[in-house]
Amino acid sequence: MNKQKLTFVSLILMIFTSTYAFSNIIRAYYLMGYASIIFYIGAAICYFLPYAFMIIEFGSAYQKSKGGIYTWMSDSVNPKFAFIGVLIWYAGFITFMINISSIIWIPFSTAIFGVDKTQTWSLFGLNDVQTMGLLAAVLIILVTFIATRGVQRFKTITSIGGIAMFSITGVIIIGGAIVLLLNGHPLQPINLSAFFHSPNPSYGSIFSVLSFAVYAIFAFGGFEVMGGLVDQTDEPQKTFQKGMVVASILITLCYAVGILMMGMFTNWNEVFNQNNSTQITLGNVVFIAMKNFGYQLGLALHLSESVSVQMGLWVSRYLGIAMVFTTIGLFVTIIFSPLKQLIEGAPKEIWPKYMRKEKNDLPVNAMKVQALLVVGFVLMVSFGGKTAQNFFDVLVSMTNVSMSVPYIFIVYAYFKFRQKNQVKRPISFFKSYRSAKYASILVLVTVTLAIFFTVISPALEGNLSNTIWMIIGPIFFGIVGWLMYNRYEKKYLK
Repeated sequence: MNKQKLTFVSLILMIFTSTYAFSNIIRAYYLMGYASIIFYIGAAICYFLPYAFMIIEFGSAYQKSKGGIYTWMSDSVNPKFAFIGVLIWYAGFITFMINISSIIWIPFSTAIFGVDKTQTWSLFGLNDVQTMGLLAAVLIILVTFIATRGVQRFKTITSIGGIAMFSITGVIIIGGAIVLLLNGHPLQPINLSAFFHSPNPSYGSIFSVLSFAVYAIFAFGGFEVMGGLVDQTDEPQKTFQKGMVVASILITLCYAVGILMMGMFTNWNEVFNQNNSTQITLGNVVFIAMKNFGYQLGLALHLSESVSVQMGLWVSRYLGIAMVFTTIGLFVTIIFSPLKQLIEGAPKEIWPKYMRKEKNDLPVNAMKVQALLVVGFVLMVSFGGKTAQNFFDVLVSMTNVSMSVPYIFIVYAYFKFRQKNQVKRPISFFKSYRSAKYASILVLVTVTLAIFFTVISPALEGNLSNTIWMIIGPIFFGIVGWLMYNRYEKKYLK
């Protein structure tokens, strides 16, 4: 029986789902204001579009392979490079799990109370950050336990959350336009300078501004999964090329228009600077902004102060519920999917027999080891004496850097892949080796500089510990990968 092929429209929707995230709009506006629009457009041109073309070429060339990015890098460079690269890629998901297991308590609190009350939480005499770290550790163990027994039941939860998250983007664009029309002016003034300078005092130096580039790159991350869909697409040569161009334009427009509309109902100084700015974190800023959206929409509609406040609380609750559903579904997936690819892609002799044991087609023992590793990192970060604001800044930056480093490995592998030119490519966007080389250099330079400025910025401001936390994941897993592959070489290849 033939499987139904992906059409042009369904392909665009899948690209959108795997790449776009509503929270990136609000975090961008909080960090850089209108100036973030230029970074997002630049990231789309210099990173997302050429990188996506590379992934699709890889996917078309290795569409019969089950090894995924490990096979791509192994054939293009060498197996050791591939194993180290794929382990660093996996490190990105470890930091992502640390991030979402800690941050999920903010939408959970907002879904119940309408506001983030996590900074008032305390268990067993612990402070708020330590309490969230402890709750995150419990959640990781619980989700791992559930995931080892089947994940099908979570698909509906994820779909509900995904639909709600997509709808909220339309709500702020339409709502922002209504607030603008009724007020007659944006609450955040628009001028030429606003598109080049951040209202956030933390982004006043050239290094801090350039460090925002990694946020823009991360906003377009997650496209690797599309590489395995080439053979499931109707007329892939034609559909993928058009689909990628259209999807990248739509995603960039959603980000750009969304950020612009934020200014229609959000005066940066009044919402983020004057009102309890020390309590605003990268974890709760999304809900603070959406609470303000509901409040400002109510005022623009000439509703009473009390009704406007309630509108803000219910908008926050709606977003909190949506994010809890989405995050739980996503969490269950990343608990097993990257680990399964890692173990199945690499030579089985690399892994101890205990790690290779499967149950319900899942590497259950490896998932238990993974849970202990993530819990260890969560507790180290949360009990490291940081404030809530600094804690979430570190978590988000760790995730952005760890998820971006593997792009360097994949793009370099693509460069070598085109240099060898030994594998048939059913789809080829870059027709000549020269164009492929220039595209590779463009993406490599963009990603490398973005990571460099993100990592170096805290150290230059006297916060060396933040810099260390950002790089510890890729370095740790890179060393582990090198040691494991050396052991494999000595034992099985010589």
